[in-house]
Amino acid sequence: MPQSLLRLWKNARRLRLWLIAQLTFGLLSLARLLPARTAIELAAALGQALGPLTSRHRIALDNLRAAFPEKTEEERKEIARRMWRNMFRLGAEYVYLEKLFDFDPDADEPGLVEVEGEEIFRRLHAENASCIFFTAHTGNFELLPVCAATFGLNVTALFRPPNNPYIAKKLLSARRTAMGHLVPSKAGAAWGLARMLDEGGSVGMLVDQKFIRGIAGTFFGRPVQTNPLLPKLARQFDRPVHPARCVRLPQGRFRLILEEAVDLPRDDKGEIDVEATAQMLNDIVERWVREYPDQWMWFHRRWEVRHPPRNTKKSAGTKPGAA
Repeated sequence: MPQSLLRLWKNARRLRLWLIAQLTFGLLSLARLLPARTAIELAAALGQALGPLTSRHRIALDNLRAAFPEKTEEERKEIARRMWRNMFRLGAEYVYLEKLFDFDPDADEPGLVEVEGEEIFRRLHAENASCIFFTAHTGNFELLPVCAATFGLNVTALFRPPNNPYIAKKLLSARRTAMGHLVPSKAGAAWGLARMLDEGGSVGMLVDQKFIRGIAGTFFGRPVQTNPLLPKLARQFDRPVHPARCVRLPQGRFRLILEEAVDLPRDDKGEIDVEATAQMLNDIVERWVREYPDQWMWFHRRWEVRHPPRNTKKSAGTKPGAA
């Protein structure tokens, strides 16, 4: 392609991304003018109406058919419709993220957020423990770092920026105000997480995303490739690994669940088995998704496998940055 046409294409793409970002910022600004409950419910209604009109809706239905062959087509369509409500609701909730977390263990009346595993949070804080937390794109997963910070835990979260650079910059800034330390998911991110663990801090990450050249495994019985970063960090630093998730409840409420550390599979030498641990993470997330299927992002291309699986037997002992 001639350089002039290439520059024109890049400028047109940059302009399109900028316009999309401005539209997004405009909608979020309008949301701020409304009461939180009104704005969030309006977003949910828009999601149910607009989500099925997008190309991603077909991907969601295809994934649901493969994951739940025992369900009827109408049941799968209903899951997809509720999923779009959840995803659009999540977008609106960014505006009110700090206000939504109103957990108070001494309150007479329950608020919007309830915490299951409060005693674990308090114990980890009292022990100044260094841990690895993992979660998935379920419910409003963004509330989990806010919860950890509320209990005084020093957690650095791995953050995957949106593909739109203008939205990514704004979103990263907004998340830092509520969530503390964040590491954008890019080259060198693994070193940042490793450094935090080495210094006695804790880290958190999402584990249900597609990862090209990742570890081969299964999710809902279908082949996937999974990021080996968490298993490698657990193996290198021998830190406890805690599952955490958010479940949406009726009337705009949330349940945040922190579980005790899981027993990770180990090899013949007693070291953490990277491949088996990656599969364990997939199995835990699958259990969560089966429990509340409408609260997960079915439009994600989680099952897209583009490259041969990595030889983790050779690479399991390498530094995280080599992953």
